[in-house]
Amino acid sequence: MPPTLLLSRELPTLEYTSTRDRFDSTWEDPLSTLLGLGRAAGADFIEFFLERVNYINCLAEDDKITSITPRLSTGAGVRVFKGKADCYVSTNDLSFNGLKAALEKGLSILGLQLPAPNSFVPEINLELLRDYATAKGKEIWLPECSSMREMGDILLAANDKLEQKADKVQSRRAVYFRDWQEVLVASSDGTFARDIRLTQSVGYNILCADGANRSSISKRVGSTSNPNFLRQWDYETDAAEVAESSGKMLYADYVESGTYPIVMANSFGGVIFHEACGHLLETTQIEKKTTPFIDKKGEKIAHENLTAWDEGLTDKAFGTVDMDDEGMPVQRTLLIENGILKNFLADRAGSLRTGHPRTGSGRRQSYTFAAASRMRNTYIAPGDYSTEDIFNSIDKGIYCKKMGGGSVGATGEFNFAVEEAYLIENGKLTKPLKGATLIGEAKEIMNKISMCSQDLGLAPGFCGSVSGSIYVTVGQPHIKVDSITVGGR
Repeated sequence: MPPTLLLSRELPTLEYTSTRDRFDSTWEDPLSTLLGLGRAAGADFIEFFLERVNYINCLAEDDKITSITPRLSTGAGVRVFKGKADCYVSTNDLSFNGLKAALEKGLSILGLQLPAPNSFVPEINLELLRDYATAKGKEIWLPECSSMREMGDILLAANDKLEQKADKVQSRRAVYFRDWQEVLVASSDGTFARDIRLTQSVGYNILCADGANRSSISKRVGSTSNPNFLRQWDYETDAAEVAESSGKMLYADYVESGTYPIVMANSFGGVIFHEACGHLLETTQIEKKTTPFIDKKGEKIAHENLTAWDEGLTDKAFGTVDMDDEGMPVQRTLLIENGILKNFLADRAGSLRTGHPRTGSGRRQSYTFAAASRMRNTYIAPGDYSTEDIFNSIDKGIYCKKMGGGSVGATGEFNFAVEEAYLIENGKLTKPLKGATLIGEAKEIMNKISMCSQDLGLAPGFCGSVSGSIYVTVGQPHIKVDSITVGGR
């Protein structure tokens, strides 16, 4: 054990025996020493983020396994703050000297230097290791997951079932991934926390064709914290759903361009709120001054029937974690209540620079990224209407049952393809439509979501932003948008 105060000249002779195959309390001594070294150099705050990853992806195309892609990685990142300025340096050298070199580089970027040889280096007092992995029995997750052979067998069986259910099939794809991650966070405010995450997803994509008619339908399901997820996948039910949708869309008419009232389905329909509004409520957008809601806290920004949440607590949801990537326990954050903007999503840097309180939203793809304010499980809350009420309120409109891809501008302008749509006439679905694209702007569309049903559904998603690609949940009940521009033919 090093003494409470070190002379910096003693650092090269220090020896630590940190456990190499897991992050545990043996990492306390070297990390507290390095944090003290950073503080002695003049940094206001230092954070270390250590990570180990065991990832695998398996792809079945038609009747063959065409790709198995494993990835193992280990590394660390150090973030250094001086005032409101910060920098981030990553390394895959987790030795004491490797982490010290990364710290030294970060300090130098901010114009700071390691203390002189005879300077005292205070050791930072870290909290007792807050170990969510051990406390919640997560150590057994990885060995309990499906083997590579089992992955292949399940995906091939799923593709075979899809061929049985669908007609006019040109190609069938089933894809699965498993992402196991162990993280350790130590920072100069005393944070010392460890977690293990297990994220898995599996899904279908089918392409059908008959002459000039084409349809492409996808479905994906996902989960966290469940080693038996792939074994429990009900691929027969999903195959039947995908086959039915592809059959209807194969011969669907093209939608006519215009402005319509629409009904958006629950679950993945929430991707539009996530993209068009959710990102604008992250403090990264406030820092860039690219959100129209920058000074709207406490004001009405949406219809009075709309309430929205972001949280990391829903059991097995894609954005659920016990702590964020800055070591803060997750929580529920009320974003919008009855149309009134209540809170923004803030990480440490965002809170420092904007004044909004941290919300356990500091997230990153890996150790190569600094954490940033990001969404977790983000959804529009259930309302007071039935789904029947919503459809009956529309004389002529469009039902957007399944959303496809899209894009969103920096300040909320968006366009989203609709993968599966139907014409609504006098409150009833009359015929399938294809080729629809929803076009709008966040600050306008939020005020036109006038009805929310009671059937909240959640769906897994992937979100890209300044701290890389992360796992999130999108969601909503069925909602009515009073009017929106629909691109078509």
